[in-house]
Amino acid sequence: MLNRYPPQSGFSLLELLIALAIFSVGLLSIAGLQTVSKRANFEALQRTTASQIAYGLLEDMRVNGDAISVYLAAGELGGGSRGSEPTPNCQSGATCNATQKAAYDLWFWEQAVDGNLETRSGNGTGGLVQPTLCVTGVVGGGAGIYQVSVAWLGSVSMSSTNANPCGTAGGAYGTGNELRRIVELQTYIDPAA
Repeated sequence: MLNRYPPQSGFSLLELLIALAIFSVGLLSIAGLQTVSKRANFEALQRTTASQIAYGLLEDMRVNGDAISVYLAAGELGGGSRGSEPTPNCQSGATCNATQKAAYDLWFWEQAVDGNLETRSGNGTGGLVQPTLCVTGVVGGGAGIYQVSVAWLGSVSMSSTNANPCGTAGGAYGTGNELRRIVELQTYIDPAA
């Protein structure tokens, strides 16, 4: 018997569809991996920014120990709670006393945490997502351990057991603060030294 159909060569339509489906799944996986990578990178950037701000404020407190009670009385900072820039501008070379320097430092670091030090078209472009900056330490401002805490809104829910109350009052970080991220830095400051 003669074979009337010649042997088949090349791809059939079914093989092409299967290859296309496998390729599509691979592309979707790469896109998902890119999304996870960007989220993790953003979280790392937020933590780095929070650490830099906390270190900066702690250093200013250490340098200006005479006004340590002004830093302690600030409460929670963030969201423009310090208002407009205090005068004199202590970074422009103006002569400032310890209290004026502390007021300017608090305003400056709140601007940093809110992202208002970098602007584009009048809008802040840096900073943290829904930040809260807290200063705690020895009651009355004596020698002892002082802590700067920076809290911000994370993108993924976490079970947090952190007892630090910084930013927990407003409910900005989820019902159980499961979206709250926090950096805490401590140092010993002796205002009399």
